[in-house]
Amino acid sequence: MRKRNPGSLLELVRHASMALRRARCQDRPEPERERDPERERCWTELFEQLDLNKDGRIDVNELRTGLAARGLLRTAVEEQIVEAGDTNQDGQLDFQEFTEYLRAQEKQLRLMFRSLDRNDDGCIDLSEIQQSMRSLGVEVTTEQASRILQSMDQDGTMTIDWNEWRDHFLFNPLHNMEEIALYWKHSLMLDIGEHLTIPDEFTEQERKSGFVWRQLMAGAMAGSVSRTGTAPLDRLKVFLQVHGSGAGRASVWSGLREMVREGGLTALWRGNGINVLKIAPETAIKFLAYEQIKLVMKGGHAGGTLGVQERFVAGSLAGATAQTIIYPMEVLKTRLTLRKTGQFSGMADCVLNILRMEGLRAFYKGYLPNILGILPYAGIDLAVYETLKNAWLQRNTASSADPGVLVLVGCGTVSSTCGQLASYPLALVRTRMQAQATATGSPQLSMLGQFRTIVSQEGVMGLYRGIAPNFLKVIPAVSISYVVYERMRRALGVAVGS
Repeated sequence: MRKRNPGSLLELVRHASMALRRARCQDRPEPERERDPERERCWTELFEQLDLNKDGRIDVNELRTGLAARGLLRTAVEEQIVEAGDTNQDGQLDFQEFTEYLRAQEKQLRLMFRSLDRNDDGCIDLSEIQQSMRSLGVEVTTEQASRILQSMDQDGTMTIDWNEWRDHFLFNPLHNMEEIALYWKHSLMLDIGEHLTIPDEFTEQERKSGFVWRQLMAGAMAGSVSRTGTAPLDRLKVFLQVHGSGAGRASVWSGLREMVREGGLTALWRGNGINVLKIAPETAIKFLAYEQIKLVMKGGHAGGTLGVQERFVAGSLAGATAQTIIYPMEVLKTRLTLRKTGQFSGMADCVLNILRMEGLRAFYKGYLPNILGILPYAGIDLAVYETLKNAWLQRNTASSADPGVLVLVGCGTVSSTCGQLASYPLALVRTRMQAQATATGSPQLSMLGQFRTIVSQEGVMGLYRGIAPNFLKVIPAVSISYVVYERMRRALGVAVGS
């Protein structure tokens, strides 16, 4: 065999079976073979490429580097592969262990392939994917099933033969069809401190097993660390929204200098405690409300899934429900963020001060623009996210049904940015209404009054005051959130295949 340096791991593995793949679909089911010299020669070449230090063994770090270089990024996949193949328990794979793992993985994949190939014609088609997913309690539309097929279909037949199936999943340690279904279905749940995205769809089995709450816990922990890491930028945003309209018109740098001068470096984290504290109840309330609203929209029937537009409506209503319940914490966060040194001794003192000076209604100042802001943010965020992800899937049919970490994070970053652009004026008005009592002698303006005042005094661009630090925090927030989210998923046993 002439040696070559393939561009991806999938291409290299496919090369091992090229001689077996040129017949028509119904004529090409591969017979059982314990040894295939062509494929094993390819495994030898692959092992040599992954063995970076050339010591005859592959450890987790070498496997991680090799798979990442070939675009295969999965949660804890390297540890799972090494653990499954490491028969002598030395934490590494020698060539024999490596090839035995691949051989065993093929046998497991063959069983799954046959369970999907219901008419036993040697190929998986659209209806068979829908049937199999339905039997696992997961409804997929024809369009969704087509994308799953396209992600594995190498010859354009819109059917998947054994070789295509094996090549696609060989380095994904999935052990049964339930795990395959999860792999196809789930995406990331990243929180960057704005409105939470539309909740994911979960099966009844996932709810009963506790998978849902472990997933939500991982997301809440990621959000906590992410918000803490980007708290200075968040406080700067609020500072500019409220104080950036004066004669001096504070900039990003002057705002940072003023906050540090007034209260020291720790002042940059004012209000972060309550911002983190409200993540868990908001996430839980939104998820529970989403499930109930979804049930109502289905007419009381638990089966089936919602389309994109229905998910948008259900998610927006769930978001409004969660925001209504936790909104006093939003007002409290704004007041604590803007407080001067020594103004309040803590959260409890701030609550008592608001109640004593302004009454209970003060905890819902800015509620209307906050609720109205959910609709453009969630609608545009979801629409842009789905559009970008689907466009990527259509142009990259040779990769994965799960687009992968970088693609999902990229789509999420762009969609979140678009959503923020649309909803930011409402967010600014909300913040100014929440902060009105902190500005001595300032008039108590309504939502429309705030809009008129901002446009007349600062122009249309005044509605976007403070948006620069808001955009600056997106990339670090997404990065921190993803890293912590994946670590927590692994620790809590949420990762597919764990």
